[in-house]
Amino acid sequence: MNLNSNSADCSLVFVFLLARFVGSGLNLSFSQFFIHLLDFLKIIFFNEIAILASFENKMQESSYLLELKNISKSFPGVLANDSIDLKISSGEIHALLGENGAGKSTLVKMIYGILKPDSGEIWFENKATSIKSPAHARELGVAMVFQHFSLFDSLTVVENISLGMNHQSNLKQLAKQITELSNRYGLPLDPDRHVYTLSVGERQRIEIIRCLLQEPKLLIMDEPTSVLTPQEVEKLFVTLKRLANEGLAILYISHKLDEIKSLCHDATILRLGKKVATVSVDTESTGSLAAMMMGEELQAFKHPDAIELGKIRLKVKNLNVKANDPLGISLKGINLNVRAGEVVGIAGVAGNGQDELLTVLNGENLNYQAGTIQIEAQTATKLNPNQRRLLGMASVPEKRLGHGAMPEMDLTDNAFLTAYERMSLIKRFLISYKKTRNFTQNIIKEYSVKTPNEDAPAESLSGGNLQKFIIGRELSQEPTILMVSQPTWGVDTGAAQTIREALRELASKGTAVLVISQDLDELMEISDRIGAICGGVLSRFYPTSEMNIEKVGLLMAGVELDLNLNLNSDQDQDQDKTKLQGNNINAA
Repeated sequence: MNLNSNSADCSLVFVFLLARFVGSGLNLSFSQFFIHLLDFLKIIFFNEIAILASFENKMQESSYLLELKNISKSFPGVLANDSIDLKISSGEIHALLGENGAGKSTLVKMIYGILKPDSGEIWFENKATSIKSPAHARELGVAMVFQHFSLFDSLTVVENISLGMNHQSNLKQLAKQITELSNRYGLPLDPDRHVYTLSVGERQRIEIIRCLLQEPKLLIMDEPTSVLTPQEVEKLFVTLKRLANEGLAILYISHKLDEIKSLCHDATILRLGKKVATVSVDTESTGSLAAMMMGEELQAFKHPDAIELGKIRLKVKNLNVKANDPLGISLKGINLNVRAGEVVGIAGVAGNGQDELLTVLNGENLNYQAGTIQIEAQTATKLNPNQRRLLGMASVPEKRLGHGAMPEMDLTDNAFLTAYERMSLIKRFLISYKKTRNFTQNIIKEYSVKTPNEDAPAESLSGGNLQKFIIGRELSQEPTILMVSQPTWGVDTGAAQTIREALRELASKGTAVLVISQDLDELMEISDRIGAICGGVLSRFYPTSEMNIEKVGLLMAGVELDLNLNLNSDQDQDQDKTKLQGNNINAA
């Protein structure tokens, strides 16, 4: 807006009127001149109103860095986004909330140029924009840190970052920039270290630094704390708040509502592909945010006051396993007992042997150096996964697609893969498709899996809905031993509670449940005993009622706690029983 230009226009009008008055030979009467003067004043008055309106419009426009207007996107059989509006200002940390399948991933993929909207407009810096690709998004100033990192373990930090840059860089110069930027924002990184030597928190710093080197105006973060320790989360939040104070807009996706409350300014809630509301986080509680996401109030999860313990269903003694992968983690001296009726939790930062432990316990890896595994008091050390399933064991791996489910296969076939024997889905050497379909439909219904039908391929489901399906498939077989890794990773608040309640209910029926998770709040909520794995070494186990987040964090760092009350799984069983009874847990 140019105020001087508008004032000059008014001056020209005045000169024109004066010229008319003089040019008439002063033949105008006073009343006629007064009428012309009123016309002149009207022009000035309405011109100033237009100036003010233009000024207000420009101020309103400039207050938003990103504005989505009536964005819609559909896939075969699914309307993923239905006329969604979203506004984000520079310097704002804006949360995007919703249940699994609500449309969050689809929306951010359109902002980042991975998908294109069917209708609606994307405005960036007050200009209507068609974001053609992720490279185009980065050129505009949009960066994204994905939930799953895209890093090469065998390369150094600087080599990984150079691969993600839009332009070629001198590695020495880039290393200097990495060091300066990481020190500035409290994200220390050694550019010359190989990625395989880094913790998960350090790996995430690589992704963030790679984004910041591009000098973005908008940073999208998808479930950034799902793989971090509490201490790393705290450091991350300090960095994000500093970036926001410097003017960076942050779109933050998370299912952890406590994090949203402590970090974000505003939140946009999606449900079933539609925008429910945009609210100020300060004026809402975690309960009200969850209710808007789900459409109903979330009932608080209640851990049972006392449980009945039965026999030891899973026993591991002095297990040593050398890693098959040069970058993998070897397991050393693993001792573990899980009894009927209890939930045992194992915490740990990702990459400390969780995957290796699960594959050894479920029979996928039989490469033992020493030690024994017993299932229902039977030696199972050399049994394969199917043989262990016949003894009553079931497992849910961390990786959903490719390990927990085959991407191209439909849900019916995926249900058949692990359930055909325990659910008797084969009759006279032929698959009973009617029985298999009924089994699949029951899983979809019981666990509220959002999918068009049981014929949908596994890869078409959102991450959270696929997780619900895989969990439901295993729980529906009523195993006597259930091992599950990251049960609610990427799952919305309501579904997470459903899964946790299902695990506790299964334990109450006599199943021995082992949960491996990076979510400490989850483990504290559902576990009866808790330990941690660090560098392939499993800690002692302690009654959850005697623990807190800080103590578990120490176990995750490999620190042994000096508590009077502990439950080391290889201690004398009579001693264990006494301690369990003292912790309101009755040993059968």
